[in-house]
Amino acid sequence: MSETAIVKAGVCGKTTRITATPSEDMMTVNVRMESDCPMVSKVPVIENIACYEEVGTPFNESVIYRWASENIRHTACPVPCGVVKCVEAAAGLGLKKPVSIEWERGHSFSLPEEASVLRRLSRRCSSTAQSSPLLPQTFSKKSCRSLDSDSCVCP
Repeated sequence: MSETAIVKAGVCGKTTRITATPSEDMMTVNVRMESDCPMVSKVPVIENIACYEEVGTPFNESVIYRWASENIRHTACPVPCGVVKCVEAAAGLGLKKPVSIEWERGHSFSLPEEASVLRRLSRRCSSTAQSSPLLPQTFSKKSCRSLDSDSCVCP
């Protein structure tokens, strides 16, 4: 039976719908993803994942994390973990339990901290600055220097 999980990545605002479908013998799983993230959408399919091997393999040998290394530039992206969890559930190897990351203080940033982070980000991409009311207008004219325009993933 197919399993579907939704990953809401966080500050980037991107959402990915992951569907894992096991083979009849439950030995392999195919994964399909629908996402508003261009990096995930670039190669939205991972096929013939040997589920028993995949869930116990080291990160650097994982088919899923190799896919992530080739396609996703942000190492904190939760999508690869979501894919592993979905594969586990589809193969009957893991329970369907929500995963979360909670900040100890109950929120990610205070307003001054958020403004500082957004200023640093805005130096990399103009759309980050344009989307934040916390930044002065001068930052909105900066251009994306860290990514080429075809692969910029800013909201």
